[in-house]
Amino acid sequence: MSTVKIAISMDEHFLQEVDRLVLNHVYPNRSKAIQDAIADKLARLRKTRLLRESRKLEVKEEQAAAEEWFSGEEEWPEF
Repeated sequence: MSTVKIAISMDEHFLQEVDRLVLNHVYPNRSKAIQDAIADKLARLRKTRLLRESRKLEVKEEQAAAEEWFSGEEEWPEF
């Protein structure tokens, strides 16, 4: 993956924490620390999106649609 250089503004306190991580050899440099933080945040947002979207569903409507689609003689399992 190619990288692109950008400029960001950051709260001084956060920058001090990032610098502390670099100083303690947790990350090799600021860029890597910030890249990992952004990647982690994006991954968490992707994981929680399905949960947020599923909360919008109406259970009775979804069950009725599933019942309409299901034409087998088997019964639905209890949830």
